[in-house]
Amino acid sequence: MSSEPARSVAEEPLDDAEPAEEDPEAGTSRFGAPGRPLNRRSPFLFGFLFGLGVIVAYALFLGVRNAASILVLIFIALFLAIGLNPAVAIVSLSVVALLAGGLVALIPPLVTQTTELINNAPETIENLRRSETINELVQRYDIVNKVQSAVNAGTIGGALGGVVGGAKLIFGTIFNVLTVLVLTIYFMASFERLKEAGFSLVPSSRRDRVRLLTDEILTKVGGYMVGAIAIAVLAGLSTFVMAVLLDLPYPFALAVVVAVCDLIPQIGATIGAVIVSLVGLASSVADGVVCIAFFLIYQQIENYLIYPRVMRRSVQVSDVAAVVAALLGVALFGVVGALVAIPLVAAVQLIMREVLVPSMDQR
Repeated sequence: MSSEPARSVAEEPLDDAEPAEEDPEAGTSRFGAPGRPLNRRSPFLFGFLFGLGVIVAYALFLGVRNAASILVLIFIALFLAIGLNPAVAIVSLSVVALLAGGLVALIPPLVTQTTELINNAPETIENLRRSETINELVQRYDIVNKVQSAVNAGTIGGALGGVVGGAKLIFGTIFNVLTVLVLTIYFMASFERLKEAGFSLVPSSRRDRVRLLTDEILTKVGGYMVGAIAIAVLAGLSTFVMAVLLDLPYPFALAVVVAVCDLIPQIGATIGAVIVSLVGLASSVADGVVCIAFFLIYQQIENYLIYPRVMRRSVQVSDVAAVVAALLGVALFGVVGALVAIPLVAAVQLIMREVLVPSMDQR
């Protein structure tokens, strides 16, 4: 008999059986052992990732640049929604009433004054021709030849281009205003949901503190909006008193124009002053001069006395900080910078006082 030990059935190889899967815990799988990790210091890998990052950054830059106008409108609408959020119904009705009152106040005088201007155009031109002062200025500065040269240099295409450009400007402005109004209403309607979605992205250990700080910042934005409206109303009332004293036509309409324009940062007050001054000049030269002098003085008082004091009470920002922030905001970002300068300074002061200073004191 053979002396070899008998092999059990379990020890015999099975030619037809599938190979057993490797133990995942042993670092291998049915597809083989994983290779060595990529060398993060590899020049090729570093160059590839760097180039990919540059491409993505440039693509984002192009996207933001191309959508800059829409992003500005969205930002303005969100800012208005934050400032007007505490009283949605009241604010909405007030805005509608203000627009309706402005239309009722402006349309009749606009139609009347336009009709009078057209009817009196021949007489006005004749009076200008008979004026010795006007004739002397025309001859001294050779105005007739300059106007004729400008007319000869212009083409029909250029004139049409100017008309089309003006139409685009008007309709573009109307579209932007309507877009901001619609977005503001949407943001106000879903403001609480947006806030909660933002807070959900904050770690739970810091969520309550972030919520309190955010609510305080939003309160300051609302205070800024209330202060801006108060300044605009004061400008309108001052204009109404001046127009009544000068016996200008349609003083209420002029007051509404100044109040609404004063809400526009940077250029609004100037636009309102120019409109009222033109109406004053149409009434008489003396009235026009008085209007110009009034707005020059009033705007200085508003910019350096009224505006800082109102913002100090409503947003709790010092006079110097309010003036400096407004000037820097206008210089850096134009209308948007002027709009957010004061609330941004208030937010920075709050964060420094409540977050930065305590953390520095603990070191």
